[in-house]
Amino acid sequence: MCETAHRTKPTEPKMCLKEICYHAVRKHFAALDINAVLDLPVPLIKGLLPHLTVCQLDELQPQLNLRGISTLSGWAGILRDLCGPNRAADFHTEEDAKHEVMRMLFILVFYGIRSPFVNRNSTNLNTQSFIIAAAKCIKHFLLTPSVALQSLTADQRPLLNLLEERIRSVGVTQSIDLSKSITQTALYVLHRLLDHGVAQEIVIDVDCPITLAWLLHGRGSQHVSPEFKNLMQSKKEGCVSHAASALADTADCGARLDTRTSRDEYDDVTPHKRSKMDLDSMQEESGKTDMTVDPQALCQIYLPCDGLSAGACQWGQIHRLEMRYCGSDSLRVLNSALPTFFCLCSLSLHSLSTFRDSDVLGLARALKQLSESSHSSLRDINIGILPYTKLMETLLNASPEVMSLHVEIQTVVCRPDFPPHHPRIAESENSELPLQKLTVKLTELQTDLQIITSVLRRTPHLTSLHITGMRLPTGSSLSPLFTTLSEVTLCLRSLTLEDMKLSDCLPEILNLLKDCKLEELHCNDCRLLEQWDDKEKSLQELVAAVKSVPSLHTLGLAQNRLAKNVCVLAELFSGSSKSSVKQLNISSNFIQPAELLQFAERLRTDHPRHRLTLDLRKNPGDRDPNTWKAALKTLRPFCALLVEEWKSTDTMVDHISNM
Repeated sequence: MCETAHRTKPTEPKMCLKEICYHAVRKHFAALDINAVLDLPVPLIKGLLPHLTVCQLDELQPQLNLRGISTLSGWAGILRDLCGPNRAADFHTEEDAKHEVMRMLFILVFYGIRSPFVNRNSTNLNTQSFIIAAAKCIKHFLLTPSVALQSLTADQRPLLNLLEERIRSVGVTQSIDLSKSITQTALYVLHRLLDHGVAQEIVIDVDCPITLAWLLHGRGSQHVSPEFKNLMQSKKEGCVSHAASALADTADCGARLDTRTSRDEYDDVTPHKRSKMDLDSMQEESGKTDMTVDPQALCQIYLPCDGLSAGACQWGQIHRLEMRYCGSDSLRVLNSALPTFFCLCSLSLHSLSTFRDSDVLGLARALKQLSESSHSSLRDINIGILPYTKLMETLLNASPEVMSLHVEIQTVVCRPDFPPHHPRIAESENSELPLQKLTVKLTELQTDLQIITSVLRRTPHLTSLHITGMRLPTGSSLSPLFTTLSEVTLCLRSLTLEDMKLSDCLPEILNLLKDCKLEELHCNDCRLLEQWDDKEKSLQELVAAVKSVPSLHTLGLAQNRLAKNVCVLAELFSGSSKSSVKQLNISSNFIQPAELLQFAERLRTDHPRHRLTLDLRKNPGDRDPNTWKAALKTLRPFCALLVEEWKSTDTMVDHISNM
């Protein structure tokens, strides 16, 4: 037992002697020989981890890993301080937790954003050593024009060099305002990361066609319009109006490109380097440097301080582009570059509102022109929000070589698939597609199931399918979906179905499991037990079918109102043919403490074959805390538990919403 130390102030919380020692190690860590910490007994080291600073954890982690000791508890403790216990529970490895800590803290500290955690730990965080340690860990840099960003071209130049070597992805959060001098610094940092560094991914969090035009100009697309070139050469005087005019011209150019671009025009185009600009044109008569947004000129301006070569810079390539707020004007700018965007591997476009038909069809034409080139690398497309389901098939026909498609569809009124005033994209509806991963998230009054099954019949190589929110007319069933899956998707490894009614599909589900190679099966919020007359017997049939799939290692049954029937799931691990399931998600199932204890006792009798990761979050454990704790204690020897604080009032809201 630890001895309680006497405190001078009786109102302060008491600390045991061990905790006092932990705090002393944290305070005097720099003066200690690191081996003095590493040589401590393992239990003491594990107890020390939550008390260490971020830099101390980072310094100790490599040596602790050599001893087989994980620092996850330390990083998880910091995450709990930063954003609460629920967020901390989402990270199961020390590297994932560490990266999230460093990502969050780097943004807060570098940009001077105050938070309770930073305020409490300012002595340890507002240091060059922390900034460098965090920069070595992060792979995504969030670019926000500010005084802090200007430090990268002044006292923080070594940090910019480090970021150039480490950053793989750049996030742009603000529009480029060509009337402000701080824009020049932001564009220079972007230039360093994209053209001199290793960053090949761009995430744009703002709908700004000018920003997009600057980013796309020359970085991968071999199409260089005169309008884009004029934008790069804009002077400070009148640059906003000039850029707006150039952008309007570019949009018109993009519209013309839809009709004039052909495969022959781009097949033989060779990659080009950025031409060296005449710097004399960048000087005003007074000798002061004029405002410029051209990357080459920016590099020449900062060249004496950064020690870069005087030669022309090469264009960096963008392999992944994500636009989180994509409007019609930005989409037209993108469409003008897409036909020769040969290095683009992944494209993600999201709009705050539903895309217009004409926007999506224009995108489909640009994608088709790109796919007709033998140089295309695009294999991953993520689009939202589409106005109706048929456009998913249109995009697939426009990009028949895509391997992964993620679409969000929102239809609030019934409408024909193709309004008569819109041209139809040439389609080959019966051709086989190499698609391997398909995600469809629906918000519709009614879904045309035939379109979904038609796509599935054309994708025999599909390995992952995720469908959310499918609604059918009253009296209809989703049984044809499972029938189609049983017939044509023999390669399917992961199946996730969410927010749909599957209680009348049990025979088809059992038939699918009879001869499949599934590794993951998730049926979340699928009202599985709703229409089963004998809920226990039907659930036993499902359990027996799951046990017959030796490849299945992950089973998700969240939010299905299992309640007292959860005990049936213990049969997964009973008998001679135990299930291979290693991860079981039964969160948000209104499981009472007594029911969980019964499940735990049955599981203790018939142990899982492997240590089981069991997700119990969002269940009313506070109804009987002692019984709940007893159940968790029974489960821990053979289960890794995912639990969180939960209030029965919240659970009741969830219960009512699913009645």
